[in-house]
Amino acid sequence: MNIPRSIRNLVLGGFMGSGKSSVGRLVAAQLRFRYVDTDELIEQRAGKTITQIFTENGEPFFRELEAQVVAELAQYENAVISTGGGMTANEANLASLKQHALVICLWASPETIWERVRHQSHRPLLRDPDPLEKIRKLLTARAPFYKQADALVISEGRSVKEVAQHVIHQFHLARRQVTSP
Repeated sequence: MNIPRSIRNLVLGGFMGSGKSSVGRLVAAQLRFRYVDTDELIEQRAGKTITQIFTENGEPFFRELEAQVVAELAQYENAVISTGGGMTANEANLASLKQHALVICLWASPETIWERVRHQSHRPLLRDPDPLEKIRKLLTARAPFYKQADALVISEGRSVKEVAQHVIHQFHLARRQVTSP
């Protein structure tokens, strides 16, 4: 027996540089939903940047802050939620998000991700002698979680507008399936 899901929100997961923020803002505007960036929420609450949190408190502390935000998101309605790259790569987080949202993973190759983020200094996980190799390793480790999303949308070789349209289509399909008898 399937228990009907409540799909009140839309979550965009996936690796850094996959387009979650750009696509999320456009999708939120088109759906007339609130846009929420979980990294921004964490920074506001901690009073520090993500980079400072990683440097001063470490990644485990950051992941604890993420889990707190995930719990709060269950109260949201009509929100497009752009997550940090590791948030949906955690089984408990993913299960919690799926209770109230359609979870869509945006996907791009390691090379495309590197091209998109190579000039961004606020990416603590890329402070590595070989950042492209680090991306490959992290993407490989996270792929099994990303594949548990409700839908996978390729963001590579597509405009933000085109990716947003795919995301909106998936969202409307899911909402229809939940509400149909």
